[in-house]
Amino acid sequence: MRRKTLVVLVACALPLAGALAQPATEEEELSLVYGDNDSVSIATGNSMTLRRAPGVATVITAADIAAMGATDLDQVLETVPGLHVNRSANNYTPQYVVRGIVSQFTPQLLVLQNGVPVTTAFTGSKGNLWGGYPVEHIARIEVMRGPGSALYGSDAFSGVINIITKAATDTPGTEIGARAGSFQTRDGWVQHGGMIGPVQVAAYLRRGSSDGFKRIIEADAQTRNDALFGTHVSLAPGPVNVGYTATDANLELSYRQWKARFGYKLRDDLGTGAGISSALDPTGQQRSERITTGLSWADPNVTRNWGFGAALNTQHYEQEFPVDFMLLPPGTRLPTGTFPNGMRGGPDEYERIVRLSAWADYSGWDDHHVRIGVGHDDLDMYRTHESRNFNYTPGGTPIPLPAVVDFVDTDPFILPHRRRIDYIYLQDEWRLAQDWNLTAGVRHDQYSDFGGTTNPRVALVWDASYDLTAKLLYGRAFRAPSFNESYSITNPVALGNPDLKPEKNSTVELSFAWQATADAQLNATLFHYDMSNIIRTVANRIPNTGATYANTGDQMGRGFELEGTWTPLRTVRMVGNYAYQRSVDKATDRDAGYAPHHHVNARADWQFSSGMMASSQLNWVGERQRAAGDARAPLGGYTTVDLTLGTRRNRQGWNFTASVRNLFDADVREPSLAPGLSIPKDLPMAPRAFTVQAVYTM
Repeated sequence: MRRKTLVVLVACALPLAGALAQPATEEEELSLVYGDNDSVSIATGNSMTLRRAPGVATVITAADIAAMGATDLDQVLETVPGLHVNRSANNYTPQYVVRGIVSQFTPQLLVLQNGVPVTTAFTGSKGNLWGGYPVEHIARIEVMRGPGSALYGSDAFSGVINIITKAATDTPGTEIGARAGSFQTRDGWVQHGGMIGPVQVAAYLRRGSSDGFKRIIEADAQTRNDALFGTHVSLAPGPVNVGYTATDANLELSYRQWKARFGYKLRDDLGTGAGISSALDPTGQQRSERITTGLSWADPNVTRNWGFGAALNTQHYEQEFPVDFMLLPPGTRLPTGTFPNGMRGGPDEYERIVRLSAWADYSGWDDHHVRIGVGHDDLDMYRTHESRNFNYTPGGTPIPLPAVVDFVDTDPFILPHRRRIDYIYLQDEWRLAQDWNLTAGVRHDQYSDFGGTTNPRVALVWDASYDLTAKLLYGRAFRAPSFNESYSITNPVALGNPDLKPEKNSTVELSFAWQATADAQLNATLFHYDMSNIIRTVANRIPNTGATYANTGDQMGRGFELEGTWTPLRTVRMVGNYAYQRSVDKATDRDAGYAPHHHVNARADWQFSSGMMASSQLNWVGERQRAAGDARAPLGGYTTVDLTLGTRRNRQGWNFTASVRNLFDADVREPSLAPGLSIPKDLPMAPRAFTVQAVYTM
């Protein structure tokens, strides 16, 4: 029946697409299909050609996103060499694993939107209640693998992602779009680009919802508790809870050298995934709200040799639990008593983040381009609130209470905290000779709570010939402990440690970019990194439910990445990459675990008639080893195939897209973390899913 549905869908879409397609010029077709992906700014802060940038970077354009049929940022990032998207049992939050560096919430990867961190102070990452990110308003995504702390500071540890949203010139006119898909998924949006007098305006508004896929968790944390304490209250086997409603809005105003941005991101009715404590919670709902503002001024040519810029950015973030989630289900029995209504809690937190920055460029010295930057960040978790129906014994064991009690004034999961950061960085792009460029930089960050850290980087780029460029890169990075890791005091999942120090990472990379022919590009990168002071949870203080954060362990990794593009015909384009990594926990001399050693992603685009495109994509994720302390067999790999068919008309009129992801309904699973006792059969991901989309531009 499913195969028949697919055949009917494709058969209907083909004549419809042909009927609606209109002729376009060759230049317009190439622009619509391929976009501009040969320049990058993430490596230095200045735009330059990708092959000569002092970093290992990948650029994905809006045209690439449309060709692959992606509807969310995670689907796009999975195509980046060396990057794989794991999941956390807690909320099914995406974990961006770069080169084998795995941790909950993945704070080691810095996510920027238009060059500004979206980091939250509580988790030190993009936020635990992320709830996805739409792609319709993305102009391009720049991803740099490897350390970037010399330019971006904390969290630019394993890499940096910069999401660049569409400006007025990227969306001329008004676009209205609607999408429907499997799991009762619905999306509608409108975006506009134009002028109001001398001001360029770009606006975007989207509303979406989904019931989420209902894949089954066979056994959870309460299954183990049932075996220990003789109860039968686990909700497993049962479905994951990954539904949501979403609202996104962006407004950008540009006038000469000035730019103002406003953003809004709301996630409501957000499911708890496989459970906050890895015990199924079918009714728990969460809410996160993010409001961002930015005002910047930049002029790279104030004088002949000087350029200046400054910016003020703010983020207001809050996460709430309108319905107290269940840590453990009704009837749970622990040594301290029974929870007839389940072990319940609702920890809320509210943040204000202010970022001030300024930079100056100087190019008055022959063959040098010098940039100096300064900044001040104020991270203020100004309010916390918690209600729960349990308290703790002096030894840290949860004891039942007769009802849910408000602990905001007595014993919340974390108290308000504030962190101030001052930083300065210096970077020099030095043209040593006609074919040699050296980029060197260093940044010092001074934190109000744990002191200072200094991180350098050096990149030597050699144009060995007209078609071959070689790069030798070294960088050191750090990752500051989050508020959750440092200051949590009654968190039943993990307790904080105020004595934590930053994680550290040193990386060496050797990269080659070869323009094999006018139509074929091949890049290869070898890397080696050493991590120290890794922040992990150790030594349970709360039996069965929690642990404590500590700087413990070191990790070493090495590998290589191969990526290429080939355009054998004007209407055919092929892109693909292969990544290998081997990461070892130095304390145990065992595989660090949970990241694929081998990962292949490949896509072929075919513009088989004017204004129409078909795309097929393959994603192969290899076997994943377990970490020390996890006795389970390695988690097997999987292969998924996606197909997309759509029209690519000129700037105006209708466009339609039909996609199927995981065409052959592969059993995709991402690893649950050590020791694997809570969710022994790992985290099931979405089955086969269909999407249809219509967009009208006027």
